[in-house]
Amino acid sequence: MADVLEKCGVCGAMLDEEDLFCGNCGTEAPDRNREPSQGSFQATHNFECDSCGASMSYDASAQNLRCPFCGSEKLEARQETRMLAPQRVLPFGIGRGDAERIMRQWLGRGFFRPGDLAMRAAIDCITPVYVPFWVFSARTTTHWTADSSVVPPGARASWYPVFGTSAGEYRDLLIGGSGVLTMQETTEICPFELGRAVAPEEVDLTNAVYEQFRVHRKYARPLAQRGLEDLERKACQRFVPGQCRNMKVNVLLDGLASEPVLLPVWIMAYRYQDRVYRFLVNGSSGKATGTAPNDWKKMVLVGAAVVLGILLLLFLFAACAGLLGMTASP
Repeated sequence: MADVLEKCGVCGAMLDEEDLFCGNCGTEAPDRNREPSQGSFQATHNFECDSCGASMSYDASAQNLRCPFCGSEKLEARQETRMLAPQRVLPFGIGRGDAERIMRQWLGRGFFRPGDLAMRAAIDCITPVYVPFWVFSARTTTHWTADSSVVPPGARASWYPVFGTSAGEYRDLLIGGSGVLTMQETTEICPFELGRAVAPEEVDLTNAVYEQFRVHRKYARPLAQRGLEDLERKACQRFVPGQCRNMKVNVLLDGLASEPVLLPVWIMAYRYQDRVYRFLVNGSSGKATGTAPNDWKKMVLVGAAVVLGILLLLFLFAACAGLLGMTASP
């Protein structure tokens, strides 16, 4: 079931139930004497992890339940509840074997990681999870100022102020709606192949694991606005001749819209030397991220080598200075 979104009558930006004024242009929101309009559906087989706090709906056919986010078996059953309905769901395109292979390859990279990490990392659990995201789109009008390294002939300054106006349009800006995964984690596994997403009715969510939305739209919207400002800041740099510094943007958003979606992520909890780490694989593209231990012996050796190199340079500098002093003396 899709959201029935109320929009500002002036700029077309979304209005949440709690908004008294439009967050984009400041127009006063109309009175609301009605029930909340967001679509929802009945979530069954709900569990909450006592260790990491993840709230999810589990596969109805599962026997041994373990939290996919931290590997804990301390899960408590929760009553059926209403949850925000996704407008689209992106099916998995990468299987379990490929996801595990991607993890082993990733663990084997990096100089500072233990040499036996890829071989000795024991997977506590590997679970395909539909993770909630918000997909934002908007049109932008941006007034920008910056300093350019290209200066007029005869100018004595090294930088010259420039300014201008830019118009843009953005789609498929993803903001994580997970209550467990960090913003860095959800950003690092983006983008997703949203063109392959289907209606929720075409995916068997009853026999799947999906996390419930924990970042509501009113909290995701400021993150999307900051993301759009960052994109416009980078886009406007192409209008600056030469090198650019001090880029400032004033972005007006028009028609800011969003939709809740569920996207496929392989979540793995693996153990190395009695510590648990998390690894994520984009279930559509295979892009991966995660946490891994460092080999402190390698780090100490590299640090010692750097200090020794600095001391050697200082010694050579002092020796050269002494020789020069001896040469200059009568």
